[in-house]
Amino acid sequence: MAHEITKEEALAGLPKDLAESPLFSADLAPVPDEHRNWTTYSFAALWISMAHCIPTYMMAGGLVAVGMNWWQALLTIGLGNAIVLVPILLNAHPGTKYGIPFPVLARASFGTTGANVPAVLRALVACGWFGIQTFIGGEAVKTFLVAVWPAFGTLGGDVSLLGLSIPSAITFGIFWVLNIAIILYGMNAVRVFENWAAPIVLVMAALLLGWAVSRAGGVGPLLTQPSQFDTAGEFWAVFVPSLTGMIGFWATLSLNIPDFTRYGKSQRDQMLGQTLGLPTTMIAFSAMGVVITSAMHEVLHGAVAIDQLWDPVLVLSHITSPVAPPGLETPIIADGATRMIVAVIALLGVAVATISVNIAANVVSPANDFANLAPRHISFKAGGVITGVLGILMMPWKLMASADAYIFNWLVGYSALLGPVAGIMICDYFVLRDKTLDVPDLYRTEGRYPKWNPVAIVALVLGVLPNVPGFLHSTHVVEAEPGFFDDLYVYAWFTGFLLAFGVYWLG
Repeated sequence: MAHEITKEEALAGLPKDLAESPLFSADLAPVPDEHRNWTTYSFAALWISMAHCIPTYMMAGGLVAVGMNWWQALLTIGLGNAIVLVPILLNAHPGTKYGIPFPVLARASFGTTGANVPAVLRALVACGWFGIQTFIGGEAVKTFLVAVWPAFGTLGGDVSLLGLSIPSAITFGIFWVLNIAIILYGMNAVRVFENWAAPIVLVMAALLLGWAVSRAGGVGPLLTQPSQFDTAGEFWAVFVPSLTGMIGFWATLSLNIPDFTRYGKSQRDQMLGQTLGLPTTMIAFSAMGVVITSAMHEVLHGAVAIDQLWDPVLVLSHITSPVAPPGLETPIIADGATRMIVAVIALLGVAVATISVNIAANVVSPANDFANLAPRHISFKAGGVITGVLGILMMPWKLMASADAYIFNWLVGYSALLGPVAGIMICDYFVLRDKTLDVPDLYRTEGRYPKWNPVAIVALVLGVLPNVPGFLHSTHVVEAEPGFFDDLYVYAWFTGFLLAFGVYWLG
């Protein structure tokens, strides 16, 4: 088991009265210098392993499905990630400078008790993402099991658990346990896992790309498919909410990035590593998805629609299936032994990709956030288990029902919550406090930071409020004719960030 920071180590160099503070725990304490061992490679590997996930692979497909051509989709993805990198790097700074996690940093702007508001908002979004990634990983396992053991797909007949078939529930449970087991080994285990997961996933994706293009004799038809938009206005109407969705994809990490950068050796390490790791990987992996999808359409002689081939699990299931795909007389891989080896390798790649992003992006932060609710009673590990349980209860398979629901309701919807939080925290740290924090007082109930900062709460409410009508219309909770607030909603992250920033600054 990885060495964890003890309470004695956490208190070294800090005032001794913090030992009795209800706001202090070894999990939330500033990371001592001797434990700050994350390098440029660590941060680049973190983003590479998180970006190499099935939702990233499918991202361009979702944009093509709503009318874009391949380069418009990649441009939208690249621009969105370049924009979200800015608040990520800004909020990363105090993590490395002071060694503190996101919920402790939020105490400076929201108050020592008020910080629980943004922490819980961030945690609940992470629980939803945890469930989505676990469901995707579980479905991948199920697909491969059915390919080599067809009877598995019919276990339990029509019986279901929370809307999941018995096979899906079993594989969902397997993936859930794997995720929780790794997080129980602590943050150092996360770093080690991300470091070796990153190159494995990249190499396996490159191998699949090379095989698909070689087998198809080219890149296929998708790169010549035109955009479905005839005018700039038509494109803009889809581009803006899509861009907001791309920002929303990592808006979660733009808040809790201090949970990782607190372990960084230097500001240079975290800034360079993140800049090299995030935008480049998101564009490259999305581009791989475009080419593989297009080439596989050729491999299957057009028998499977392109909009279905955006799912890499489905692609790999066709490749590893002992049954000939539609339109072909023999399986894609004729030799049974070779097919089994490829199936095992493919399953390993999907599993590593899914677990790596899930642990880093969707467990570390809410584990800290829930621990912040009661530092003396909820440990980092207990917070991780709470995340896992809530991830099940949120029934993530409902969130993945369609591309529209996923991009416009889920991604844009929660960006309306998280954009204002980012605006408040950045304004507080960089504009009002000039990057200066009293770290011991962040852990005191009677220090310079109040329990609640009403200005931050008001700024948060005013930042979220304008996007509420558009969200309710988008999710069909309220039916109404499209109007001003629906047009505003597609800018949800930008609107919320700027409004909250401005209100907090003036307040």
